[in-house]
Amino acid sequence: MSVELPFAPVDTIIRRNAGELRVSAGAVEELARRIQNRGAELAGAAAEQATARNRKTLMVEDFDVEGDDEEALELPIAPVDRIARLDIDDRYRVARDARVALAARLESFADTVASAATVLAHHADRRTVKQEDIETYFELQPYYEE
Repeated sequence: MSVELPFAPVDTIIRRNAGELRVSAGAVEELARRIQNRGAELAGAAAEQATARNRKTLMVEDFDVEGDDEEALELPIAPVDRIARLDIDDRYRVARDARVALAARLESFADTVASAATVLAHHADRRTVKQEDIETYFELQPYYEE
């Protein structure tokens, strides 16, 4: 599966959490891939909720979040829409505010991962957040609260 999400906003999210640390391209690519996988999972679960409610349109409430301000988000909505449709049937539609809610949820997820990766890079006494820091977070994830 190719990564639908552009790397620039993901890089921005990592950098806002990394402080003075540098960010490797591998870290950005790995986090973008993880965000995409998480988005596809969330959309799949939302599609199940919509089906249970006899709807073919995914709504904000199907993502278990409230609406958010699109202007405050770093992640662009169009790629998030494509991510939402990766693992769901073509018969579903995704409401505009649901795309924004999903983007907000994914951005929060990305902030959590980036923050933890920064801690791991500091712990390793490095000046760069690397792909291995993102991967290590997911290995340790059961020990982190999300």
